[in-house]
Amino acid sequence: MNNYPLKFTPILKERLWGGTKLKDVLNKSIESEITGESWELSGVDGDISVVENGDLKGTSLQELIQSNGEALLGKSVVERFGLDFPILIKFIDAKQDLSIQLHPNDELAKKRHNSFGKTEMWYVMDADPGAKLIVGFNRDVEKEEYVKSLEEGTLESLMNYEEVAEGDTFFINTGKIHAIGAGVLLAEIQQTSDVTYRVFDFNRRDKNGNLRELHTELALDAMDYSKKDDFKVNYSNELDKVNEMVDCPYFKTNFMELTNSLEQDVTNRDSFTIYMCVGGEANISNNGGSTLIKKGETVLVPAASTKINIATEGVKLLEVTI
Repeated sequence: MNNYPLKFTPILKERLWGGTKLKDVLNKSIESEITGESWELSGVDGDISVVENGDLKGTSLQELIQSNGEALLGKSVVERFGLDFPILIKFIDAKQDLSIQLHPNDELAKKRHNSFGKTEMWYVMDADPGAKLIVGFNRDVEKEEYVKSLEEGTLESLMNYEEVAEGDTFFINTGKIHAIGAGVLLAEIQQTSDVTYRVFDFNRRDKNGNLRELHTELALDAMDYSKKDDFKVNYSNELDKVNEMVDCPYFKTNFMELTNSLEQDVTNRDSFTIYMCVGGEANISNNGGSTLIKKGETVLVPAASTKINIATEGVKLLEVTI
């Protein structure tokens, strides 16, 4: 394949809770006032990303994988996930609170939905003063107590609230109840899955006046009812270094704040590399070409690359591999 850093056309999603930060902060070309998500890199059926730069412009991610699976993804990735792209990359703008929800694990998702589960992480890019996330319970809770709180409308009193600022990072494992709060713009990295169990939606109604569907029963045996402090990611932020953030079975993410150019030997990586630009800009090049990346943009560097050079005078990147 033509081995150069690939950009894909963002897949924009209107959401009841969406706003304008994807346009105002990340410079996305958007007219809607309620765009909540920009799917940067997706292999989800019905929402397959399409290349927007270079000789492969107009080619879908799935077409690339079908014709050049190992060169694009890496041999070990293909052996593990087949010809399915294993992660979904998004930017999310919450003008209003998202619903309180959770995701099933692989075993349950496979059994019920023939899908992967949904382990994910969040990197906060912008937050209004006082903006919060919900992550887990504020104490250990019994299933019966949880059900009663839904019936009585008191679920929020059981939630753990985390006030956030730029750079805060959270790892959301399956079964953990969570929600993105109003005023938060973040980057999300997750397993390729769109399986979500919504358990409380603040009694909101959609544009047609209908309450959104809840998944109360499905969530009961998918939920972790215990209080755990395993979600806040503490990572070093050394300038001009690769700083590890998350290393889980589904993806590995590093943070890089560069003031100078950096070259990496990736001959033995055996995985594609994704860069999400969360500040500044850089020119990403490999042995096949180069691509400029600016804040709010994402590139995929094929696994066949032997080196990656990041040329910059100032950039903040999330680097994602398998």
